[in-house]
Amino acid sequence: MDLRSRNNVTVTGRASDGPVVVLAHGFGCDQNMWRLAAPALAERYPVVLFDYVGSGGSDPSAFNPERYSSLKGYAHDVVEICEELDLRQAVFVGHSVSAMVGVLAARMAPQRIGALVMVAPSPCYIDDDGYHGGFSAQDIDELLDSLESNYLGWSSTMAPVIMGNPERPELGQELTNSFCATDPDMARVFARTTFLSDSREDLKSVTVPTLVVECSQDAIAPREVGAYVHAAIPSSRLVTLDATGHCPQLSAPEATTEAILGFLEVLR
Repeated sequence: MDLRSRNNVTVTGRASDGPVVVLAHGFGCDQNMWRLAAPALAERYPVVLFDYVGSGGSDPSAFNPERYSSLKGYAHDVVEICEELDLRQAVFVGHSVSAMVGVLAARMAPQRIGALVMVAPSPCYIDDDGYHGGFSAQDIDELLDSLESNYLGWSSTMAPVIMGNPERPELGQELTNSFCATDPDMARVFARTTFLSDSREDLKSVTVPTLVVECSQDAIAPREVGAYVHAAIPSSRLVTLDATGHCPQLSAPEATTEAILGFLEVLR
């Protein structure tokens, strides 16, 4: 199978002596969610965008429920894309659940991924002893039950909550449209993989330079989670954006790109 078609891979940006930047989207989204942030990055660095199988312009015939019932399946896709493009020491920028996909991919192929940027990451959404993930186990069960029984209705209700910024309803509507454009059966698999995953132990394996980017207000990944991720990864940097919601690349693209560019300059 043509990997570039499978994942709708897009390569843009300018050649430079800096690293290639790989932008990865979260659940219910696609590479279009980076459209406000990608141009500023592409002015200085080569940029790779892609869609996970089951999202955006990816090849739906490549979807395998068993493979994508684990974050490792998505990480394998990332590694295969990096191999196809022969990337070396790329900077993987993962939004939301993709931050944890990046952790796994960097461990699988350390020669391919040399640094991580985690935008609104969460290694575990469910509260645990001494850990505040933001949701109880019952919350997640109800969320998944609602999603599985009425995906379009769930999308219309949850997307504005995830996006935040109620004074800017166009942002919530865009995320709703993105969710609704995703095949419901494929979305259900990705949702369960996302909200039931626990990657806390995987954070201990991170040895590459890492930037953690959180928002000052985020209903999905509260600041306690950002602090946890930062503390779990030795020598990571934590940047708190003066932004609301779980998708700062849309709600605060300038601040998001400024944080990423600052990190990239340190790597050069």
